[in-house]
Amino acid sequence: MNTPIMDTKVTIVRFSVEGEKFEILVKPDPALEFKLGKRKDISGVLISDEIYSDSNKGTRASTEKLMKAFKTTDPVAVATIMLQKGDLNLTTDQRRKMVSEKRKQIVDFISKTYVDPRSHLPHPPLRIEQAMDDARVSVDPFRNTDEQIKEILEQLRSIIPLKSENMLLEILVPAQFAAQSYSVLKSFGTLKKEEWQSNGALKVILDIPAAARANVMDRLGSVTKGTASIEVAK
Repeated sequence: MNTPIMDTKVTIVRFSVEGEKFEILVKPDPALEFKLGKRKDISGVLISDEIYSDSNKGTRASTEKLMKAFKTTDPVAVATIMLQKGDLNLTTDQRRKMVSEKRKQIVDFISKTYVDPRSHLPHPPLRIEQAMDDARVSVDPFRNTDEQIKEILEQLRSIIPLKSENMLLEILVPAQFAAQSYSVLKSFGTLKKEEWQSNGALKVILDIPAAARANVMDRLGSVTKGTASIEVAK
């Protein structure tokens, strides 16, 4: 059998079912788009409609094994399942870009959600990034931030002190900015109390991570042109 020609425009998706291994050859960027849900159509993703047990040797998966594993021998149906559930072999550039983006999301989340318990202020993003380097934190490009953050925080706490603190803000927004400010406020935290006053103004008690206070003030100040009143609730 002929061995498929591998180059930078071809990568592999691997999928295992009950000890049986399957592989397909795909185009890196379209395959990643499909994997991330940015592409719905599998056409344009596949290099060929062959399902392999070993693509390097050119060994095709048998009909019997396909039926047992996928309940079908239709290559498009099989390839779709493999792309959705299997492991996509990322190119070096793809992995570097995805890890960089995911790392930025994690740093941003920590900076907005956790504070230094000694000063009750958020750590600057650069300090968090340095701590991640020092702790040799490994970021998985495919796992979402929520799934990784707990174990990453455990690694970082040996380097920098971190504490999740919440605070209540009492906010009064003038009537002309109340409607557009409402969604902004909800995006930052939980509305513990909201009161639409007779003149159309909006008064709320907003529960937020303490580290997000400056961001709330900046964003609300921008939306309301500095007319909103923001105080720490007593």
